[in-house]
Amino acid sequence: MAAALTAVCSGSAEVQALAGRRERTAIDKRPRAGRVAVTALGLDGDTQADRRHHGGVDQALYAYAEEDAAFWAAELGRDLPPGRFGENLRIVGLDVSGALVGERWALGPEVEVVVTAPRIPCRTLAGFWDVPDIVERFLAAGRLGAYLRVERGGTVAAGDPVVVRSRPSHDVSVAEVARIRTRATGAAARLVGLEGLAERVATWAEQRAGATAR
Repeated sequence: MAAALTAVCSGSAEVQALAGRRERTAIDKRPRAGRVAVTALGLDGDTQADRRHHGGVDQALYAYAEEDAAFWAAELGRDLPPGRFGENLRIVGLDVSGALVGERWALGPEVEVVVTAPRIPCRTLAGFWDVPDIVERFLAAGRLGAYLRVERGGTVAAGDPVVVRSRPSHDVSVAEVARIRTRATGAAARLVGLEGLAERVATWAEQRAGATAR
């Protein structure tokens, strides 16, 4: 199957009741009709409530695979339509979590992006889904999705093809980055100098590897 966008999603920040607390979040994304503009900071009209952990140039877009969504739908016994993971792009036919850091994709005829990092789930997702242990389950499954940096803007729409233009020479996937960050921090040196890695993660890796070496 040729890879393609099945949905392009955005959302605005709202105060929601999440697991007994009220929190301002933009995790609830909804599919957009027609073509949507993409800039260096993501989709036109999209919002990130927590700019400390989401958004910015290295996390301009969040992509999630239709196949991984189907896995969680079966695990949880519920429908998980596009946007329920807080993703901007739902993609079919591509192993998004297995993508290599630094991999370059073309989205439709105009947009080019680079894979930069995994999405590390947090309590907001647990509250949004009302599944208290979903963070641990997400990390264990390694079906995390990928953050993308926009190298060339333009517009995207559901149905656009997704083409892998190039892959780096290393073998570090976004799922492996997540494993190192959360479960195997002693292997942080593997991420030092990694082509395409998000700056925030690269800084963590350098600091962690330096501390381990001392």
